[in-house]
Amino acid sequence: MSAEKYLKPEVINQIKRLDLRAQFVVKGFMQGLHASPFHGFSVEFSEHRRYSAGDDPKDIDWLVFAKTDKYYVKKFEAETNITGYLVMDLSQSMGYTYRQELTKFDYAICLAASLGYLMIHQQDPVGLVTFDEKVRASLPARSKRSHLGNLLSHLSQLKPAGATDIARSLIQFAAMLKHRSLIMIFSDLLVDPAPVIKSLHRLRHGGHDVILFHILDEAEVSFPFNGMVELEEPETSEKIQVDANSFREDYQQEIASFREEYRRECHQSGIDYVALDTSMQFDTALLEYLQSRRSRC
Repeated sequence: MSAEKYLKPEVINQIKRLDLRAQFVVKGFMQGLHASPFHGFSVEFSEHRRYSAGDDPKDIDWLVFAKTDKYYVKKFEAETNITGYLVMDLSQSMGYTYRQELTKFDYAICLAASLGYLMIHQQDPVGLVTFDEKVRASLPARSKRSHLGNLLSHLSQLKPAGATDIARSLIQFAAMLKHRSLIMIFSDLLVDPAPVIKSLHRLRHGGHDVILFHILDEAEVSFPFNGMVELEEPETSEKIQVDANSFREDYQQEIASFREEYRRECHQSGIDYVALDTSMQFDTALLEYLQSRRSRC
């Protein structure tokens, strides 16, 4: 199986165990890195960093030089580890899919599992926080391999249900944090953006790094419907009938504007914003994590 196939949602959907899903995604991702500018990832992102002016030449790892023909020095523990938290939106709207193999929630869980797998294999502590209208549960950040099983077990048991209050939950979570952390948020963000953006700014002002994975269903982006259709708001059950053909252009413009608002606000605040839909390969999100991780090393 090619690396690309490992990263396709329809392939991953055939694997029922979350631990195997995460391994498949990360394996495909790592294979793909060998043909990318990130070649050498296992050295650069795990225990070493590139030699730079001011480093003591005595710290150069000559074994690594022999393998890569590049100068690397061993990173100190403080440089190496960053505590990460996977922050999962449990709202009912995350359970939606129209014609894709995975719901938004399935897609988010698989991404979170893969990132957890990747972080723990890099000795980075990672924890889990779930929320709907408030923070529902939290799993402390750990870096031991034995923690991975516990993390994946929690993720595999999660189910989307009910309404959500993203802003309130993020503010509550921010108050729980005692150290600078990497916050990875998984949500469709289908609420009023203003309070959510304000809560994201609060996380940044607290000194935390934030990656916002904005996950929509493929149909929520492309609006592939025709004729008269009934649309239902999943968390309030409010329904509306529209002529899909005449509504499509306006809808797509609204979605584009919705995403652009988040992209702009996140960029201004130094937050990494990743717009995803459930038809996309998983490497888009993993590369964003990697680039974010590289900037902190």
